[in-house]
Amino acid sequence: MTSKQSKSPDALTFGPRRPSFELAEALAGDWHSGSAFKTAYFNAMSILFPLGEKFFIDSVRVYRNQIDDPKLLDEITAFQGQEATHRLQHQTYNELLCEQRGYDLDRFERPVRDRMTWAYRELSARRRLAGTVANEHLTAIMANDMLSQKDAFMGADPHVAALWAWHGVEETEHKAVAFDVFVAVGGTVRERRQALMMNTYFFFKDTFRNLCIMLKHDGKLWSLREWLSGFKYLFVRPGVLRRVFFAYLGFYRKDFHPWQHDNRELIAEWEKDYGRTVSRTLV
Repeated sequence: MTSKQSKSPDALTFGPRRPSFELAEALAGDWHSGSAFKTAYFNAMSILFPLGEKFFIDSVRVYRNQIDDPKLLDEITAFQGQEATHRLQHQTYNELLCEQRGYDLDRFERPVRDRMTWAYRELSARRRLAGTVANEHLTAIMANDMLSQKDAFMGADPHVAALWAWHGVEETEHKAVAFDVFVAVGGTVRERRQALMMNTYFFFKDTFRNLCIMLKHDGKLWSLREWLSGFKYLFVRPGVLRRVFFAYLGFYRKDFHPWQHDNRELIAEWEKDYGRTVSRTLV
């Protein structure tokens, strides 16, 4: 008899969608409400995703043969499919962005690539999986805020905003897959807490490094106006980072699970409004 290792809602099924976005024209300029800071903030995050998502896929895949719950096995397959699609979409995004604006993609990626090479060499498979669990928490809480509050992309180009919304929906669908695999293979509360502290540091370090490089290239690095507007956006109004703080802390609870916050209504709402325009494969 197999154990029930998946703790996702029983009715939850998901799989990779096959979206198409027209990004080239928007990425040539400050696509987020004419703001250099807000544009660079999201562009800087996008740079991290292709390498990160390959790491996430690898960290879960290594434990697949230790999972005996058919539902979690299906979810692992769906997780890998979604993350692979995210990787491709953001690689296209990043290449278009750098081509349009004259950025050096290798300069952005090199420190992340070097750190991941170190992680594959020096960290155990379970430590790498804990890092994936931590990063999935960060993306899930930011996705929930974006989809529920609906003001993170107010004034943004609709094509770029659509890509981020699609990505947020799929991060919501698979937010517990790596977590459930981690628990099933003996991952500890201490390991995941340590991983979140470490990965929070590197996620924002890398994001703001990329953001500063972009602003410097565009002649806006020392613009007090841009930094003040960026601080307001992140921490005041709408406060996209301030609003996720308590959800972020929830991960440190001993009994935490991603689906303690059941926000499937956000997936259903997106599907109703946009899902019909995006094909997908259910697993």
